[in-house]
Amino acid sequence: MRIEHMLSLRADARRPIRVLVVGAGGTGSAITMGLPYLDQALRVWGRFAGLDVVLMDADTVSETNCIRQPFSISDIGLSKATVLVNRINLFWGTNWKAEPRNFDERTFERIQDTSIDLLIGCVDSRAARSTIARSLVKSNNRTAYWLDLGNNAASGQFVLGQPWNARNRRSAERLRTVNELYPEIADVKAGEDPLPSCSAVEALERQEPFINQTLAASALTMLARLLRYGKIEHHGGFFNAATGKVTALPVDPELWRKTRLRNRKMQAKLPTR
Repeated sequence: MRIEHMLSLRADARRPIRVLVVGAGGTGSAITMGLPYLDQALRVWGRFAGLDVVLMDADTVSETNCIRQPFSISDIGLSKATVLVNRINLFWGTNWKAEPRNFDERTFERIQDTSIDLLIGCVDSRAARSTIARSLVKSNNRTAYWLDLGNNAASGQFVLGQPWNARNRRSAERLRTVNELYPEIADVKAGEDPLPSCSAVEALERQEPFINQTLAASALTMLARLLRYGKIEHHGGFFNAATGKVTALPVDPELWRKTRLRNRKMQAKLPTR
């Protein structure tokens, strides 16, 4: 049965929403460049004091990145996170921060903060998703929401969930996270997809343009509705570039149960390694 999810954050016009974005590649950069618009909207609505964002990625800009990501030739060799955050701060007058390092299981300890309101994961490997998932369910972690975005050559998905941790207790209405609904997405035993492309032509062959921007825009639209109205009826979606179709993932505990059951059956049929 479909239900509405009610925002678990208390609206406070004096407090910003604390956001950690992990990954500054195709989707991560698209999400990050869109967050200032959400920041401005929240201030106008008086719901929160905007956003306080940290962007984390250890990668540097390569020549190939300049094809599908918002980087230029002059950025090559520089930290992706630093380039994007500096650009946003200069244009929007924000005071967001860059962390030019990879996310790991000790990240929350290192930054001495286990109470992030929203972690946005834009990573391209099962290992990275697995690390995020394990970190968010530690007994002392109090992250409220985990928004995961991922894609392949011509399709992608975004899923907003509430990690089962010290902040989100067990309940039938708790938004299930991406790895709870689709465990294969964080299964390191399943192997990884091909490595990033090393040429412009190969990059465009492996992934069509605008997939990242479409996913980012859809995810940000969902977040905006949740933060403005305090409720949503869907917590994710799936986009197919070939058909142009976007299918919403409804807030539906029965659907979650059936999805997990179907995935277990599929996993049971796979040959063991």
